[in-house]
Amino acid sequence: MKPIFDKKGLHSFLSSDKGKPGTLGLVPTMGALHQGHLSLVQQALSENSKVVVSIFVNPTQFNNPEDLEKYPKTLEADLALLKSVSEEIIVFAPSVSELYSLDISSKSYSFNGLDKVMEGAFREGHFNGVATIVEILLTLVRPDKAYFGEKDFQQLQIVRKLADKLHFPVDIVGCPIVREPNGLAMSSRNQLLSESIRQRAGIIYKTLHAAKCMFGTENATKIIEYVKGAFHKEPDIELEYFQIADTETLTPLKRKQENLKYRGFIAVYAEGVRLIDNIALN
Repeated sequence: MKPIFDKKGLHSFLSSDKGKPGTLGLVPTMGALHQGHLSLVQQALSENSKVVVSIFVNPTQFNNPEDLEKYPKTLEADLALLKSVSEEIIVFAPSVSELYSLDISSKSYSFNGLDKVMEGAFREGHFNGVATIVEILLTLVRPDKAYFGEKDFQQLQIVRKLADKLHFPVDIVGCPIVREPNGLAMSSRNQLLSESIRQRAGIIYKTLHAAKCMFGTENATKIIEYVKGAFHKEPDIELEYFQIADTETLTPLKRKQENLKYRGFIAVYAEGVRLIDNIALN
């Protein structure tokens, strides 16, 4: 499995298949692949005749330079994992200069408020960076379907809005969260945790699940207080935020409406590593 490192090579490879029957799937990743990524790849393979997996640590979506520096880069291991799934996967692993040339900056987008809450409130400019690289990849690959994990649910909704605003003829597919045995959502960042904290971080999903159980009978204020209390007892895991929001608009819940769907969203710090998760509440 030889990765393609440049836009010209990718275009040449994809052009050779132009006009042939079948569909093309895209799985954008930042590498450090795990079973969560592989579940996206497997779904893409089951639904398309060809699949491109991009591996690119995108600098414009990191508002903390130290976070970018610490992000794991494991290309050889990633290629071996992908090869174990299928040798037919097309891997696109460009350099920063290949995609951004000399201007390593993000474009400015409007997402009708989807980017102003939760992650957007704590990571200024993050979603402009995400949207910039997704637009680049969708323009280069021109897939029929693109696959994103629901762990980054806010990102998923923003990518859907991006594709709609820019009139990309692509189906944005959300894929279920894959969890470790203790419930911790699989993330490339998990490998930065010590084993003891990685096990204790199961409290994130345990607390989300408890919030889901409470949602039918308790109001948002009581549920939020419960979540804060749960993490107050965990000295090594610091709660950044817990928010209940409308699934479609991501508007924070004030009063439940029977015809709307809600999710609980959470972000914590453990050993300086930022972890996010979410759960459908109804």
